[in-house]
Amino acid sequence: MTKAEIVDAIYKKTGIEKEEVLKVVEGYMEEVKSSLIKGDAVYLRGFGTFGLKVRKEKVARNISKGTAVIVPEHNIPHFKPCKEFMEEVAKAKK
Repeated sequence: MTKAEIVDAIYKKTGIEKEEVLKVVEGYMEEVKSSLIKGDAVYLRGFGTFGLKVRKEKVARNISKGTAVIVPEHNIPHFKPCKEFMEEVAKAKK
């Protein structure tokens, strides 16, 4: 599902103008990004948690050139769905 499809679905369910829905969706995404950039997790009860995971420093190898590069430790964003969310998705697959 794309951002445009999300906006369209919310518009159809609520009747709120698409432009306003788009502003809210983009504002939500910006707040999640800025929180993660600051190192803060975003907790959405009944949905899940957006957080950061630390990837440790490692050696990456280019087999074709026979070289190695050190990749420094870095953070990556991740999403962990809540238990109810995972159960609903599991039920839908059956």
